[in-house]
Amino acid sequence: MTDIFPEHLFLVGCGNMAGQMLARWLGCGLDPDKVTVLRPSGKPVTDGVRVVTDYPASLPGRTTVLLGMKPYQLGDVAALLAPICHAGTRILSILAGTPLADLKACFPNAGEVVRAMPNLPVGIGEGVTALHADAALPADARAEISALVAPLGLAEWIADEGQFNEVTALSGCGPAFLFRFIDAFARAGEALGLPADQSARMALATVRGSASMAARASESPAVLADRVASPGGMTRQGLNVLDADDRLLKLLTDTLVAARDRGEEMAKGR
Repeated sequence: MTDIFPEHLFLVGCGNMAGQMLARWLGCGLDPDKVTVLRPSGKPVTDGVRVVTDYPASLPGRTTVLLGMKPYQLGDVAALLAPICHAGTRILSILAGTPLADLKACFPNAGEVVRAMPNLPVGIGEGVTALHADAALPADARAEISALVAPLGLAEWIADEGQFNEVTALSGCGPAFLFRFIDAFARAGEALGLPADQSARMALATVRGSASMAARASESPAVLADRVASPGGMTRQGLNVLDADDRLLKLLTDTLVAARDRGEEMAKGR
């Protein structure tokens, strides 16, 4: 698997998401000697990975730059990073709400610029990463990026950048929404009278097992739900509450709309 990695990986920032990606890549065979992390604090990342507090004078010939800082820092970063980018430099941005056009304008000398939106489970190889580049991206570059992202989980290329905020709302923000659901599921069991710790364990195991079953099944989750629910039984009665007036669907749609709209605001600098 080691041949999927770039000759050099330069991370600008190594926060929660970029850190998860790096940890997974290192665990899959990325040589730490081929990694440099720019961190103003100089705080170590992991054994063998070089951490610098300032930009180098140049970047190696085939370098992939992962932009993992805060989106509002793009201007300051570009002022110092763009001069050392060249045709062999590939920019991979995980900056939320930052359009491809803005990225290309900031790094006009870079060879390729790609947007990526990973979610947190990339750290255990079970994440989702949405990818977008313009139509001019060569097929071999697209394949290399897909191969780099593959150890992180599912990679999905998005043709229409206008849908990137929708995708981010679903898969990028989705883990937080599901964590909230698991917590509420456990607290609901507690409200019925189960011990809090026991309810938490059972809720988590139920979600984990059900998600694994759904991932392996040939039927849709909707069919699986109906298969569990016997007519007139306990499960059906509970589903009737969730399904009444599409309340669960409406709640989740409102949740994703709110997240999407915030992404659009961020893209406009608000």
